[in-house]
Amino acid sequence: MTPRWRVWIIVALAAVVGAAAVYFPTLRQRVKQTAKIAQQTEEQARRELTQPFLGNSGDPRVKAKLFWASRADDEALTPVTVDLPLGSDPVLRAKQVLNSLLAGPVDTELRTLPPDAALLEFYLLPNGTGVADFSEALATSTPSGIASEQLAVESIARTLEANVPQVKRLKILIHGQEVDTLAGHLDLTGTFTLFPAPALPAATTKKP
Repeated sequence: MTPRWRVWIIVALAAVVGAAAVYFPTLRQRVKQTAKIAQQTEEQARRELTQPFLGNSGDPRVKAKLFWASRADDEALTPVTVDLPLGSDPVLRAKQVLNSLLAGPVDTELRTLPPDAALLEFYLLPNGTGVADFSEALATSTPSGIASEQLAVESIARTLEANVPQVKRLKILIHGQEVDTLAGHLDLTGTFTLFPAPALPAATTKKP
């Protein structure tokens, strides 16, 4: 092999290595983006399949209280009165109010739960413990931090307190499994005790 051919081969190899160094990070980023889109699509499909109908024509419309973030203090909750057709069965009623909570307020900045989170199932045990099973997005999309995690769980607990008195304690599962924390801070291994909600003035009244 002549020296000239060696030079050409070295130049070609260097070009290939350089192109790979530029292309592979881009390819990796595209793969991650594709996986993320696929996960979001799967999560949305799961939410559409598992979210039950919020009411029927036979259910009376009730002024339900849903707890979202306060405009005055982003680390506090404010009850918002919403006209909802709610059933008398406590399990169905819990699903209805939690799905309304997940749907979020008109002002999206006041959300306490991720928009891609879904309630997969709700169970009420004989001892009054309500088991709320949420999709993985509740854990992966809730901002990590004790304040944001506490606000998310409190909004769920306070909404159940105000509308489903049969629920005395709350247990949160993620995709059917018990997890240590919500997003790295708030302990989810135990249960949260619910108390009757205090009579607070409602911020607004709206119909869905």
